[in-house]
This record gives sequence, structure tokens and C-alpha cells, in this order.
Amino acid sequence: MDTREPQKYRAPALEKGLDILMLLARESRPLTMSQMSDRLGRSKGEIFRMIQVLEEKGFIAHQGGEEGYSITNMLFALGMEQPPIRGLLEVSLPIMHELAEAIWQSSHLVVASGDQMVVIARVDSPGDISFAVKLGHRRPLFDSTSGRVLFAFQPANVQTEWCRVLTQLHPEFDETVFREQAAEIVKRGHARERSSAVRGVMDLSTPVMQTNFAVAALTVPFVERTVDRIPIGEATRLLARAAEEISRSIRLGEESLVTAPGRRRRTPG
Repeated sequence: MDTREPQKYRAPALEKGLDILMLLARESRPLTMSQMSDRLGRSKGEIFRMIQVLEEKGFIAHQGGEEGYSITNMLFALGMEQPPIRGLLEVSLPIMHELAEAIWQSSHLVVASGDQMVVIARVDSPGDISFAVKLGHRRPLFDSTSGRVLFAFQPANVQTEWCRVLTQLHPEFDETVFREQAAEIVKRGHARERSSAVRGVMDLSTPVMQTNFAVAALTVPFVERTVDRIPIGEATRLLARAAEEISRSIRLGEESLVTAPGRRRRTPG
């Protein structure tokens, strides 16, 4: 017998639109109307009407002449307007610019969003050679250095919830390996891993802490040159110092600038 309480109110059109956005957000390639219809189990007529509205409002679009639709950065832009995120950016960006000048490498700031990590800020290297990640770039938490750092510095109950969601959404997710990687990161206090996506790049990542959990990860995709202007060890030290400066600024500012998943946002006083 199903004892779950039935939903009191439904908005079918809104649900369809949100289903399309969530589907496209997890796809690396554009999807056609037929593909969306198949994956969502809805008729092409239902999908067509939703696509027209979402495209008109700027939430989805044809990308680069490819067949099918991709999600735009509209939701990302709206999210960036939220006071907690805007405050984090205001604190972080000046420090990130100073870091770039000191190590001649780019850096980016990452937060958790559902089962993924998302890049919310980046600063390019002042040099001629660097590697930079696009704003809004997303990857599953377990499939990136930044995501592993974010996970490593979360309370146990949050880690358990993240693993539950990742297990549901990603059949390839290995919780045992993920937790072992996180434990190693905690021991070192930072991550230093060869990029799985780009040869010649070493990912350096450190947590930005608020009290006892990471609100963000500050990451440097360190480009290994024939002769490095700043050795990777020194770059790691300066990265850690920058992350600590951001963390300290957060603690001295609003008490709850950004909350970890599952936590309530508290107001001073």
C-alpha cells in the first residue's frame, strides 16, 4: 500500500519545461526534439510547445549550427545574481587576480550544484600561454579535481547525501574510490592531480572554507612549461594562501555568505 502523501498542487506545463532543462543540463551534446521526447517519455507535441517557449525566453538555443538544442547560460547568469554567490565573487576575484599575477597561471572558482561542480569565476594568466576553463563549465563531482576537493571538505552527513545522489544518477560512480580519493586530499590539505582532460596540465585545487565545510574550491590548471616562471610547489603554496585569504574574508564578512547543501542560511543577529 502506497502511504506517500499525494501532491496537493501540480503544474504540468512547468514540470515539462523543468524536465527539459534538467535533461539538457546533463548533456554534453545538443539533443533533437525526438531525442528529448524519447528520453523524457513525452510526445513530440508536448516537447515542441515547451521548446518554443524555452527558446523564446533564452533558456535553450541551437548551438554552433549543430542539430538539436543545448541549454544556454541564462540559468547560470540568474544564479550569479543571488546575494550569496555575488558576495563570494566580490571577495574572491581581487584575490584571484593577485594570484594570477604571482604565478602566471589562470585560476577558477568552483561550487557544487546538485550532482555536479560548476565554474562560477575565472581569471586568466597574464602570460601568453595558459589554460582556462569556461564560466559555467560543469562536470560530475566525482569526475573532476575540484569536485573531489569540494566533497573532501564536507561534513559526513553531506558526503553521505552527495554519494546517494551520485549513485542514483551515475551508474559508473564508485563510492569507495571517491571516498578514498577524498581521504587522501584531506591528508594533504589540497589536491594535486594530473588533468584527465588535457595533457601537460596539472590540476591544483584547495578548499575555500566557511567554518568546517568547503563553500568552494579554488583551482589552478597548472600548465607545465619547459622552464616554469614559478615552480609548481611554489604555485601550490601561493594557491593555498589565496584560498585561506578568501576563507578569512568570508568569515569576517556576512556570517553565512554561502551555505553547504542541506544547510539553512543563517542571518546575523
